[in-house]
Parts: sequence; structure tokens; C-alpha cells
Amino acid sequence: MGLEGKRVLFLIAPENFRDEEYAQPRAALYAAGAEISTASRSTGYCHGMLGSAVHADTTLADAVDQAWDLVVFVGGNGADTYFDDDQAHRLATNQIQAGKPVAAICIAPSTLAHAGALEGLHATAWPDQEADLVDHGALWEGTPVAVDTAPTGSVVITANGPKAAFAFGQELVSVLSAE
Repeated sequence: MGLEGKRVLFLIAPENFRDEEYAQPRAALYAAGAEISTASRSTGYCHGMLGSAVHADTTLADAVDQAWDLVVFVGGNGADTYFDDDQAHRLATNQIQAGKPVAAICIAPSTLAHAGALEGLHATAWPDQEADLVDHGALWEGTPVAVDTAPTGSVVITANGPKAAFAFGQELVSVLSAE
């Protein structure tokens, strides 16, 4: 498989995360052998916009200072809960500073942007987030998936929404396999 022993964290909103933006990348990483944890504000069930219920096995507070091989910020309407969240920002910047990959899809790249993690990097997001990303120093890409490398060597993967979820998942597997 290839990703055995690799620890991946998905951060989802307690309510209204985008189901396929979680499920498709998670399935790709799981199939490749990664160990996956899901975090939210609290443990327990989180609810997707399309009706799925996903169990968060850890909290953002507990996950923020752990070492992860990859951290994925999941989008959906509820993802804005993390845009200005200090712990979510620390989670992103910890990954960047450690030279480890970080990823976000849909509106979630705004969390990375607000954390300063996209400064000078090519990134994409849901189209209505373009001004927010650019205002925070990102170089806007209108593509479904964008990949760039931070000065620390951290690979930053962003995607623009549900239709890109499958390709996003494949890119996550590719980047993590190269680590």
C-alpha cells in the first residue's frame, strides 16, 4: 500500500462539513494504508451538509501539538468556524514549521490563509474565497487543485470544492507517498 505508519489528521466542523470532501480523500488515504484520526471542537458525532455522521475521535485542542504526517482541513459551510481560530492556526503553522504537508479544500483554505500559511504560495479554494486568500498573501490559482511548497519544505495542497474531492484525495496520497 505504501502509507503504513503515516499519521493523518482530518479537521472537520462540528456541523455542516462537506461530506464528500471528507469521505473521498479519507478513503484514498485509508486505502493506501495511512492511519487516520478525525478531530473537531469536541469528540463525538459531527454532521455533514449531506447528512453523514462522522465520529471525531479527538479534539482540536488535543491534536494541535501532536506530530502529524499530514493535516487536512475539510470544507463545507461550517468550516468558517476555524477561519480565525487560534488552535486551528497553530495546527496549520506547526505543520508548516515542521516541513510536513498541510491541505485544505473548499472554503477551508481561508483558515490556512488567516494563519499566514499561504503567504506567497499558489492556492485555490471555493471561488468566493478568492479575495480572502489574495488579501492574506496567497497567489490565486483558478484550478481544481493547487500544490505549492513553503520555504520550510512543507507541501501545501488546496482544492476548490466537492467536485475536486477525488483528485484532491489522489494528490494527498501522492504527496504523502513522496515524504
